[in-house]
Amino acid sequence: MGDKRILVVDDQPVIREMFKRSFERAGFRVVTAQSAEEALELLSKTPCDVLFLDLDLPGMDGIELCRRVRKEWPMAIPYAVTGYTSLFQLTECREAGFEDYFPKPAKMADLKKAAEHAFEKLERWKQR
Repeated sequence: MGDKRILVVDDQPVIREMFKRSFERAGFRVVTAQSAEEALELLSKTPCDVLFLDLDLPGMDGIELCRRVRKEWPMAIPYAVTGYTSLFQLTECREAGFEDYFPKPAKMADLKKAAEHAFEKLERWKQR
């Protein structure tokens, strides 16, 4: 799994570190960012195929970040992770291009399963 890189974007250091450790234990490579702006800068230098984006970020929010990612890196698979859930927000996430939506506190087993599924999907796409 060495080349399977995940980007985690969250403004809370504890959450970034928890995600990073858990995904790395599962064999993924992980980079983290504390803001959407930092995430875009990282992505321009370090490609990541799977992204877990907090929606409530300072500056640009996670929904706008998803829109930008889908435009610049259309093969990337972004997932929303949020502490504030609503049907309106879920609809907005789907329209922005998120693959799925996880309310906090998210179960790491579910996030790992989502990441594995995303990398399997990307591998199928590459074989076409």
